[in-house]
Amino acid sequence: MTSSVVYNGELRTVCTHLKSGSSFETDAPTDNNGKGERFSPTDLMATSLATCMLTVMGIKARNTMGFDLTGMKAEVLKIMKADPRRVGGIEITIHIPDSLKDLDNKSKTILINTGMTCPVFQSINPAIEVKVDWGAWS
Repeated sequence: MTSSVVYNGELRTVCTHLKSGSSFETDAPTDNNGKGERFSPTDLMATSLATCMLTVMGIKARNTMGFDLTGMKAEVLKIMKADPRRVGGIEITIHIPDSLKDLDNKSKTILINTGMTCPVFQSINPAIEVKVDWGAWS
């Protein structure tokens, strides 16, 4: 088992990672009867893409390229569609730390390809439009 999820009423859950015991709460979004005070399930889906991209890029940079991506940031926009209600798009903007803005083109290409082929990206339904803006690396 990976996690447990307990419904606590009021459209909220508590999610616990079983190995570490760490937990967080979710809430339904305001446009779907919730209070929108925590990540919604669809927020987590979109955000997991960015966390996966940065994580695998960090692994690649540290383990095979000899540098660190500390300070790299991703901003995530989730776009909902109706009928059926679903995530229709995810837009991610990558912010490159100053220390990495002048990275050579080969390293940039390797890292971008690594991010764009992360496990979450590979798991997203092709009907979901994903756009990634690489900022200073574009």
